[in-house]
Order: sequence, then C-alpha cells, then structure tokens
Amino acid sequence: MFSSLTQPNYPSVALGISAERLTAVELQGEGRGTFGIKQAATSDLPSGLCIPSFAEQNIDNAAEFADCIREVAMSAGLLGQKRWSVSLPGAVARTAILTLETQPASKGETEEILNWKAEQSFGSGTMEMRLSTKQINPDRDGRARFLATAIKLAILDEYETVFESLGWHTGLLLPRAVGESNWLLRANSQSDSVLISTQTDGFTAFVFRNGEPAVVRNVTCSTAEVDDEIYRLLMFYNDRYPDSRLSDMLVIGGSVSPERVDNVASEALGYTVPQLRSEDVGLHMPGSTFSFADIAAPSGLAALG
Repeated sequence: MFSSLTQPNYPSVALGISAERLTAVELQGEGRGTFGIKQAATSDLPSGLCIPSFAEQNIDNAAEFADCIREVAMSAGLLGQKRWSVSLPGAVARTAILTLETQPASKGETEEILNWKAEQSFGSGTMEMRLSTKQINPDRDGRARFLATAIKLAILDEYETVFESLGWHTGLLLPRAVGESNWLLRANSQSDSVLISTQTDGFTAFVFRNGEPAVVRNVTCSTAEVDDEIYRLLMFYNDRYPDSRLSDMLVIGGSVSPERVDNVASEALGYTVPQLRSEDVGLHMPGSTFSFADIAAPSGLAALG
C-alpha cells in the first residue's frame, strides 16, 4: 500500500524518533516472513530538545540532537551505518484521504485539484510541503480517492540537516504511523483492521479494508479525551460499513491502555476486537527489554529492507 511512499530505497537499519526518546534498530530475518531484533538500543531525549509539530520548529538544538542520535546508534552497534530509514514523530506529518467529486479531464487537472484539496485539508500551501499522493480504490459512489501525506519542508529540513551532519543517507523518511502500518498490513491485508498510534497530544488512526486505508484520522486531544475520540472513530466505521466487522486492531503508544481500548471498542461496536501483539504481526521479541511501542515504527521500516 505504501510502496509509492517508500520506494526506491530500503535501508535495513532504522531510527525511530519521538518527543521522549530515540530508538535505533537492525532486524534479522527468521524465515516465513518473520523477523527478530539483531541489534537495537533506545535512549531518552532531554526534555524539550525535540517538540514534534506540523507547523512549528521541532528541534531546539541541532548539535545536541545529533549527539543524542550518534549515542543511540553507537549503543546499538550501528554507528558505522550510513544508510538509514527514519521514522519521524507522528505530529510532524498529516495524512488524509482526498476524494474527487468529479472526474478531471487531464492529469494536470487532477494534480491541480489534489493540490487545492491538500491545501484545504492540511492548512498550508503545497509549495511549503512535501506532498505524497497515492491513488486508492474509489469510494462507494465510484469517485476517485487518493491517500495524501504531507510534511512541511521547513520541518523536514530540520531533520535532514541533522542527518547530513552525521554523514547519513536517509532512503526513507516517513511519519511514525506509516512504519507501524507495515506490520498491520503484513499480518492482515484482506480483512478490516485498525491501527491506533497514540502520542502525547492525541493519536493517528488508519482503518484498512483489503489492504488500503478506508478511514484516516489525525486527532489532537488531551489524554483524557482519547477514549471519547476512539469511540467516535469506531462509531464512524460502524455507521459507514454496517455490514462489516473489524477483525483485529493494533494499538501502539502509551497514551491509552489496551484494556481501555477493549472497553471502548466493545461499547462502540458491540463485539470484542482482538488486539495484535508484536509476535502476531511477525516481530519476535522473546526476552527483549524493548517496548513494542518504541520499536514498532522504525522496525516496520527496517523490515522493508
């Protein structure tokens, strides 16, 4: 699904960035499409050093941030690596499904309409964003739909400048939820499933149908409001697809417990939705001291390599 965003380079080692910590990881294949952790390390970031945002400056001190990245790469035994995939914090990017009400007359007109819709959806001019679009299945009325992901160029430049100072070549530089989604699609690409990727200021959610996103939400809210927002998301799915059922869900992050999500899902849908663990999606972590929440996004990108 996300091949158009991730091609052509697939570095096999990856860095995950959040406001709280860094994670460096290299995977090893274990047969039958499963993976284990070959080398990895996590390191907490100083408070305020990285404040993820779609529109505002993210990195307070680029030199200190580069030092932190160098240290976590060294701890993982990966300091000599120069080609990396990078999972950016969820708040850095915006993702939406853009629907065309009419059929454009040309490729140029399609691009113009998509740019206009992206500007309306993301609140920024397309000249200020790196915009990636991928056509997906049409909606129930046959209207063309596109999955669009946007990152502000000024924000992207902050991170890329740091990586250049380390001598790194980043083949993949993508928002966290995309890396996490790769695990969900590996586990279940045909049935309806949902990813809920939580962070300190809300969550990003993808509902997948037949391996493609049917619903996308970027929700900004307090931790106390997460339950209500997840309930609204699941009710929207239930109303939009009344004859379908969610086969499973992947909940990643520390802003909400799996038990709470279970309760919310049962209340909204009237049935229990199984929650996937790392081993269910093909990542073996027996005896590991790492949290799946920290390692899911970068390892999802590393698995592509």
